[in-house]
Amino acid sequence: MQKGLKQQVSQWIAKRFQVDSVKTLLQKDVLVFIYKQGFLYLILILITFIAGINYANNLILGFCFLLSAILCISFYLTFKQLHDLKIEIVMPEVGQVNQPSIIRLMLKQQDKIVRYLRIQSSQQEHMIYLNQVQQTVELPVLPQQRGLYEFGVIKVYSTYPLGLVRAWTYLYPKQKIWIAPKAHDWQKEHKNQPTSAHDSLDEFKELRAFRQGDSYQNVAWKQVARGQGFFIKMFEAQANHQHLEIDYQQIPALGHEEKLSFMMGLVEQCEQLGDDYALILPHARLESGQGYSQLIQAKLLLAQA
Repeated sequence: MQKGLKQQVSQWIAKRFQVDSVKTLLQKDVLVFIYKQGFLYLILILITFIAGINYANNLILGFCFLLSAILCISFYLTFKQLHDLKIEIVMPEVGQVNQPSIIRLMLKQQDKIVRYLRIQSSQQEHMIYLNQVQQTVELPVLPQQRGLYEFGVIKVYSTYPLGLVRAWTYLYPKQKIWIAPKAHDWQKEHKNQPTSAHDSLDEFKELRAFRQGDSYQNVAWKQVARGQGFFIKMFEAQANHQHLEIDYQQIPALGHEEKLSFMMGLVEQCEQLGDDYALILPHARLESGQGYSQLIQAKLLLAQA
């Protein structure tokens, strides 16, 4: 019974505090209650009140009312730390297994109000001193499985100024990110096996005209400086491997996840060498290309396979 009630409360909180991408914290979004030290403070107020009544001492009663007023002011000041704060959540385009993905929280406010905040997520806590109109906080996550990744709850709270009261809110991002498979490490596997491609990698072969999508790493800058044109330096290994079709059916692996890992490794290898590559999956195909946009599309296809 207690477990079921707790689950229902958790579901209600998750539904109430869902956020698409941008949220401005209003009065209904901020929760306020006594914090740890605040309970001791309440006991002190109670003791002074009882002492003032028993001894009919106005001085003690006045001190009791002063303590109560400080507690009431703390409620207001702590609440103002979160009120009217605008939070924008920026998710990465795609992530990858065992590689950190950065989720950014952009904290915005109309005026330069000093705020002392704490942001808690994935068992990590960040202390934030906000004194600008806009400030970005990075929350790293390390996905362990391929597929659709749902980010957990983000808790934003403050105990400023006296630590007697806590104001907090929850953020449950609706956005989800696709996680690509871990790349098979081909270099590690073949590091002790010299190949003709490695042996001839530094052997210059020819110059060719620059094409859209080519890596700037192999640009012949001397020729560019002389005004002879925009050329790419070609090496033996690159000349022999200008285009690669990464076909799911041709990958020498048994399991589905292992095949995807092999394909991810080939994609990264092609990107490092500046080669064009196409991706062929049972129900999808990525045409030949190279560069950042091509890499993102390849990761999405492998994540969704």
